[in-house]
Amino acid sequence: VQLQASGGGLVPAGGSLILSCAASGTFVSIDDMGWYRQALGKERELVASITPNGRINYADSGKGRFTISRENARNTVYLQMQSLKPEDTAVYYCDAHVRVRWGRDPGHYWGQGTLVTVSS
Repeated sequence: VQLQASGGGLVPAGGSLILSCAASGTFVSIDDMGWYRQALGKERELVASITPNGRINYADSGKGRFTISRENARNTVYLQMQSLKPEDTAVYYCDAHVRVRWGRDPGHYWGQGTLVTVSS
């Protein structure tokens, strides 16, 4: 199972970006998917997560500015970020709980990270 994240870049404060992350490989189902971020010198923190049925959880840092969504048919999760602030600068990682075969617990997989830099 591989998660490929894309969409990061340099954006001015107040700007917008959309991150995407697609899962590939051999598996039977994907449970929760989400986004984390890690700023320089800080611990990795949850940004948002979404269940297969669309139940969403946001960290306080992104509420009202970030929108997570997923396309189950494409095994892809998105993070739409608006009104970006310099403190949103971080490497953003997607994650997914993926079941490789029925009867086994899902494994936790991470994407490679994509850098988001917000200039002031």
